[in-house]
Amino acid sequence: MSDHLERPIEGPLGNALFGSDIVAETLRALDIPYIALNPGASYRGLHDSIVNYLGNKAPQMLLCLHEETAVAICQGYAKVTGKPLAACVHSNVGLFHATMAIFNAWCDRMPVLVLGATGPVDAPKRRPWIDWIHTARDQGAIVRAYTKWDDQPASAEAARESLLRANWMTRTAPMGPVYVNLDAGMQEAPLDQPLPPLDHTRFMPAVTSSVPEDQVNQALAMLHNARNPVILVGRVSREETAWAQRVAFAEGLNARVVTDLKVGAGFPTDHPLHAGAPATFIVPDAAAIVAAADVILSLDWVDLGGTMRALGATGKVIQVSLDHHLHNGWSMDHQALPPVDLFIAADPDIAVAALSKSAPLVAALPPVASPAASFEAGPISVPVLGEALRHACGDRTVSLLHLPISWSGATWPFRHPLDFIGSDGGGGIGAGPGISVGAALALRGTGRLPVSICGDGDFMMGVTALWTAVHYRIPLLLVVANNRSFFNDELHQERVARARNRPVENKWIGQRIDDPAIDMAKLAEGQGAVGFGPVEDAASLTDIFEKAIAVVEAGGVAVVDVRVTPGYAAATTAALMGTGPG
Repeated sequence: MSDHLERPIEGPLGNALFGSDIVAETLRALDIPYIALNPGASYRGLHDSIVNYLGNKAPQMLLCLHEETAVAICQGYAKVTGKPLAACVHSNVGLFHATMAIFNAWCDRMPVLVLGATGPVDAPKRRPWIDWIHTARDQGAIVRAYTKWDDQPASAEAARESLLRANWMTRTAPMGPVYVNLDAGMQEAPLDQPLPPLDHTRFMPAVTSSVPEDQVNQALAMLHNARNPVILVGRVSREETAWAQRVAFAEGLNARVVTDLKVGAGFPTDHPLHAGAPATFIVPDAAAIVAAADVILSLDWVDLGGTMRALGATGKVIQVSLDHHLHNGWSMDHQALPPVDLFIAADPDIAVAALSKSAPLVAALPPVASPAASFEAGPISVPVLGEALRHACGDRTVSLLHLPISWSGATWPFRHPLDFIGSDGGGGIGAGPGISVGAALALRGTGRLPVSICGDGDFMMGVTALWTAVHYRIPLLLVVANNRSFFNDELHQERVARARNRPVENKWIGQRIDDPAIDMAKLAEGQGAVGFGPVEDAASLTDIFEKAIAVVEAGGVAVVDVRVTPGYAAATTAALMGTGPG
């Protein structure tokens, strides 16, 4: 990030003088590098403290055009680093805007420190009208069902402790967003006296989930005695060492491995032991492997119970997960209750390390070969889009930051934990651009090319996130797989029409985004990005992608609008139509 960008005029330096100064210096002590925000008067005290007390660094503000974008950026950053950023949302109205992104981060089990504001809580201090409608008695109730913890501290000292607890809880597995609501009056009130110094590190105790030796032995006995062991790799970290341990462990067992696109890459998808291609809904080749397994090791697989039920799997199950600590009954994100023969309450990375501590680490696989360069003129399918993009990327190290539901996992092999960082978590359309910007921020300077592929509906709902990327010089290539439809719902309407013996030809009504077709490249240009397209001929894809990549490698943001033919991978279509496992 350019040092000259948004650096304030230096004011007088000194000790913390106001409540919000304590909040700001606590964020710095907690090593929060950025705070994504959409401005609001309810936290004007904190805003001033970050600018004029901290000098707008550590944390540095990331101005966003929507609160949902602010939280999505934090989620994307966490998906790469495993660490939280802070997001600031204005009062109850800003929190209402942010709720979808908070729910996404919750379902994705990502750490995010959300700061809100209310009041002044003391009624005589409220301005007429506006402070009253922006004050809530229990603002945390808006998000309590999908955050790990929330608080509304009433003093600067309480705010410091609240932030310490929130930071500790959001970083502790199973991770998730937290919410701290700051009273506007507390922020702006002068301190009666300086607060005593505090060693913040003592309030961040490491919480490890070791695996008892008897469970290690029991699990190993079950797996070594299995004829057809299968490992379902779900929510795991982006750590390279943990990745290598998973590969070595699977090879030692000669176990087949299944992954999906709901979470980040957890195993090399072109490894001989990997079954089928990763997908949002399990593909037939992988489904057959799971159904035939006599022992299944689940590494925090998303919806283990639903997967087994859909596939008719009856093997013995070893479940490794801490996710039950978050299940509260408001949302059904806990999924179906799975049958389990051995439950190991531990982080999957720690469990695999315990199960395979004597296993050697595996050398990196050779580079992935790019597909053939020749693409015939004509309409563009999503697989053709993927192949052309992969060819244009050549031997660059690429991180895929977002993929549409129409993506085929066979298009692009994953060989590193950062090759793909997972989906939005909660199925919230509009999250893709914001998550991509946050992830690209985390990847800046790593040498990895940040690439995102979003559907047209997803892109349009979150397009203003690109302004933040351009403004803060966050390089990003975003490709819009533009089928000019909310096509997912076309399939649902077709399913209902068939069930009711009604015309399926009407499925497009109320779904198509056409007449006029929206120019996604111009929308991107309106945010300051470089737009390409719309591209409608497959023969021109590679050349345009190469030009867009050049923009990104020069530090810019490029968006390519690709008009694709509607359609999903066969397994996805079957799941949505009710003719295959879901």
